Amino acid sequence: MNQAKTGILEKFVNTVMGVKPGKQNPPNTSKATTQELDINAVLVYKLGTILQIAVMILVLLGMEKLIIFIDHNSGFPSWVSTALTALFFAVLSIRSRIFSLLDNTRSRTTYDQVIRPRWSPPPLAFPIVWMIIAVLRVISSVLVWQTMNHQFLVLPLILFVVHLALGDTWNTIFTVERRLGAAVPVVILGPWLSALVVTAIYWETNPLAGMILSFSCVWLTVAAVLVWRIWQLNGSEPLYPLKLASGEK
Repeated sequence: MNQAKTGILEKFVNTVMGVKPGKQNPPNTSKATTQELDINAVLVYKLGTILQIAVMILVLLGMEKLIIFIDHNSGFPSWVSTALTALFFAVLSIRSRIFSLLDNTRSRTTYDQVIRPRWSPPPLAFPIVWMIIAVLRVISSVLVWQTMNHQFLVLPLILFVVHLALGDTWNTIFTVERRLGAAVPVVILGPWLSALVVTAIYWETNPLAGMILSFSCVWLTVAAVLVWRIWQLNGSEPLYPLKLASGEK
């Protein structure tokens, strides 16, 4: 009975978070035959991230215009703009990858197949924690939005979408392409550092929003250490994307 309940919970969480429960599409396990930097991969990551940020900023602009229209239309109840904003941030927090041109398939395959430290969380813990963080992101972002007079094109929310885009790019590098070396500096300089920055500016804008979002910093610290240990345990390849032979790409 417990196993049945666990299976139902796992299916629900994976469905909400869009995670494929492993062993479906094997990640890129090709081994580089050289220590040469894959410049093309670096350019693709940068371009993909920049374009995703640009698209999400345009979406923020669209939401701002929509909410202004609703707020100035007496035909809408006062709660409608808040409800739409909360729904928007929920979609953004859970499915920000829909704005990315990179392959951002959520899968447990890489995590299931690499050597992990003994203290590593079970695979199911990740989508559950990320679902909790998504809820905290929604609450904190709505608080910031309210504090900023229902504006979306403001520094805290722009930095928030930058944080999401950096996280999606890291997912491409680690989960999809299984570049364990490149994933280490990217997770530190990308999702982890940007989470600290976003939490700090949320806190400055609305202390309660900052306190709510601070849990994500704790989790991303654990995740960053885990990525670093996985890199160590699986060969410690160079901390940059390696160029693959033409037949291995």
